[in-house]
Amino acid sequence: MSEEQGSEWPRSRLRALLEHFSTIEDPRDVRRILHPLPEILLLVVCGTLADCDDYEGIASWGEAHLPFLRRYLPYEHGVPGERWLTILMNRINPALFSAAFSDWVRETWPARPELIAIDGKTSRRSHDRAAGAGPLHLVSAFATTRRLVLGQEAVPDKASELAAIPVLLDRLGAEDGLKGALVSIDAIATNADIATAIRRTGADYLLAVKANQPTLRAEIEAGFAAAEPHTLDTDIDLDKAHGRIEHRRVDVLRQVDWLSGERRFPGELRLPGVACILRVHAKTELADRCRQDTRYFISSAALSAAQAAEAVRQHWAIENRLHWVLDVIFHDDQSRLRKGHGAQNMAVVRHFALNLLRSASDKKSLKLRRKIAGWSTEYLASLLSLQLT
Repeated sequence: MSEEQGSEWPRSRLRALLEHFSTIEDPRDVRRILHPLPEILLLVVCGTLADCDDYEGIASWGEAHLPFLRRYLPYEHGVPGERWLTILMNRINPALFSAAFSDWVRETWPARPELIAIDGKTSRRSHDRAAGAGPLHLVSAFATTRRLVLGQEAVPDKASELAAIPVLLDRLGAEDGLKGALVSIDAIATNADIATAIRRTGADYLLAVKANQPTLRAEIEAGFAAAEPHTLDTDIDLDKAHGRIEHRRVDVLRQVDWLSGERRFPGELRLPGVACILRVHAKTELADRCRQDTRYFISSAALSAAQAAEAVRQHWAIENRLHWVLDVIFHDDQSRLRKGHGAQNMAVVRHFALNLLRSASDKKSLKLRRKIAGWSTEYLASLLSLQLT
């Protein structure tokens, strides 16, 4: 790489990104490659950062900013057009691409996250009715306190999230990547297999208990009803915002030996290493009405009431800080990519872009950062050149 192409640019998240891109297998005949895979992937990441939401916009942005791209890679044959971008992104192995993303996150944000929420999201317009294929449903892991996407796994067609969660856990748990973390998942994953998979990585679980586990829920409700007040650890919080008053009470019961006894009937649910159960009662006062809700959780971590309240509150951050952002800022729900692996690979690209945007230290909104990155290559370069932490 020549000096003009950036041979002296520092060890940054971009350089790490390009190194991980180079490990992804290129499905094309090597004798006919005009645009190497790292060049394509750098183009789509930069274009997505620069407020482009489709291949046409990304290709046009690349043509207009070719000198900028050549700071980092040669681009001897320029940038591919919309048609070639579509073909190439459809062919990239999404499993290898997702693995490269997770490895990049592990290298560039080495501190282990404490709270991790796992949840699924559907890209509504990615279905292909002509081929009988449903929309892309992706399960993502989100470090809630750091607002960082850790990884993702696509749910196989006509399967449930339970098929994707263990695969995602195994990938994130490599090299003790989840050791010491608290992993929270909604009630769909409240079963012994998922709980065991989490514990196998060295992490603890926090699982919701809802109507889909009626026996376990009834036992937990009975446990709290029979508990002496002095055996409960309680945290009370009052929140006033957005025209409402919310009163939350979190009770934690750690005397749960009765939950880990011998099975009493075939098929009875028993989770490994249960350390406490949680009861969260919320009362919300609105201008014209009042609503109340009681939720239950089970965890392998011996949480205090304050820790439990924070973990439950942070779990729902994945909806506001990841899924909402992808829909509103990156227009994920409007994407019409339907052929090949394009929808899944571009979902990963959005996660690359989101993590880089959140690394900026300025006080601008994510939406404004994308717009400025499209206007100013210097601002875009600053996002790409952030140093490893």
